[in-house]
Amino acid sequence: MTAALTIEALEAGYVRDLPILRQVDLVAERAKLTVIIGPNGAGKSTLIKAVAGLVPVTSGRVLLDGQDIAGIRPDQMGALGLSYVPQTDNIFRHLSVRENLALVLRRVPEKQARMAELFVLFPALAQKRADRAGSLSGGQRQMLAIAMALAPRPRVVLMDEPSAGLSPKIAAEVLALARSLTRQDVTVLLVEQNVKQALGVADHCYILAEGRNQLDGPAAAILADPVVGEIYLGGKRMSAA
Repeated sequence: MTAALTIEALEAGYVRDLPILRQVDLVAERAKLTVIIGPNGAGKSTLIKAVAGLVPVTSGRVLLDGQDIAGIRPDQMGALGLSYVPQTDNIFRHLSVRENLALVLRRVPEKQARMAELFVLFPALAQKRADRAGSLSGGQRQMLAIAMALAPRPRVVLMDEPSAGLSPKIAAEVLALARSLTRQDVTVLLVEQNVKQALGVADHCYILAEGRNQLDGPAAAILADPVVGEIYLGGKRMSAA
């Protein structure tokens, strides 16, 4: 296994001496999709934000291809090959689709060529390139946010609940899109409340609760585990005959 992102004994939180995350460990394998699930308040989004430099890290390490990036400034992410897709406020609604992409491409070499590539990857956005981003459907807005994250050609993309608020059909399309990024040698670390669909596209899963590691393993095995299903997926444990 080749790790793209390794989190070791991470402690982080918004208030000093009141950590939300406690000794969290995680490995995201290169060109794989790793999903983080758990109950509300488990620290899932805090973990993603701590990696992205948006939540203070008090101890532990965040290794990106072996380089410790714990405590980076958010504006340093792009140069390190890391992109972050927030759950909300992830596009500029008053700008057109093209203007949103142009904004994140301003420091990328061969801007026009890269924009053309993104429109090939996201044909629905190509058709709406002159439209205000705020007029897009929920699914199209999420696609635009993902396209913006991909613009600088990151090696690792962090996504915080990209299917939130979407219909099941559109949520499935967005998660399938996240999965497709791994075929472009992109590593995806995903937080999701849409657990069953996320496990269906993920390679590996980590379960957090109360800011700590609870369980991890292959996503397919966790999806099939009746005990995990009872606790996290709304299933029922089968009693022995």
